[in-house]
Amino acid sequence: MPALWISHVDVSDPEAYAEYAKRAVPVIENGGGTFIARGAEFATLEGTEWQRHTIVKFPDLATAQACYSSPAYQEAVTFADGASTRSLTIIEVSD
Repeated sequence: MPALWISHVDVSDPEAYAEYAKRAVPVIENGGGTFIARGAEFATLEGTEWQRHTIVKFPDLATAQACYSSPAYQEAVTFADGASTRSLTIIEVSD
């Protein structure tokens, strides 16, 4: 069953966060992820307003979790630490 990696981000250090993105995007794509939405226009209708939103589709929950836990992604995410506040959820897609 496919899974979605949904992140919400507020960026406080654009330069460091850009380095994270530069490193993370190929890791996510090589890890089986396909970007559905990234940095697009949005409307917050309820809840916390975030600056950025990203949705990535993976073949399944295990693949998404493996990508997140991979050494390459964990190295990339060190550039986002301290440069952003993030929320990340991985959820299976219902049939």
